[in-house]
Amino acid sequence: MSNIPDGLKYAKSHEWLRLEEGAGIVGITDHAQNELTDIVFVEMPEVGKELVAGTACAVVESVKSASDIYAPASGEVLEINPKLTDNPALVNDDPYGEGWFFKLRVTSEAEGLFDSSGYSAEIGES
Repeated sequence: MSNIPDGLKYAKSHEWLRLEEGAGIVGITDHAQNELTDIVFVEMPEVGKELVAGTACAVVESVKSASDIYAPASGEVLEINPKLTDNPALVNDDPYGEGWFFKLRVTSEAEGLFDSSGYSAEIGES
């Protein structure tokens, strides 16, 4: 079973969004990192870039594939996680903590984000 914490919003494309003090922190779910296996590289959006909810904004590469990361919300990228440059495996080790991807100033959320129980049902774990 995947770890699906309460209090986050989840996209069908397996990104999570945590809202904190007007900013959104974005990463990929435990389920996604399990499917990708060993993550070896993360390509981040540029700080200052305006993202549109539901569009590709980053790339994660594992030993078996590369996958686009989609913005779960629209807004301006405020910060990227510098730790992932040197240690992309943090996404595998701690997808909801040290393995976050970027922060953005949220202007609107994507349509159809799930709560934890909805995401659990979406991936067939309810």
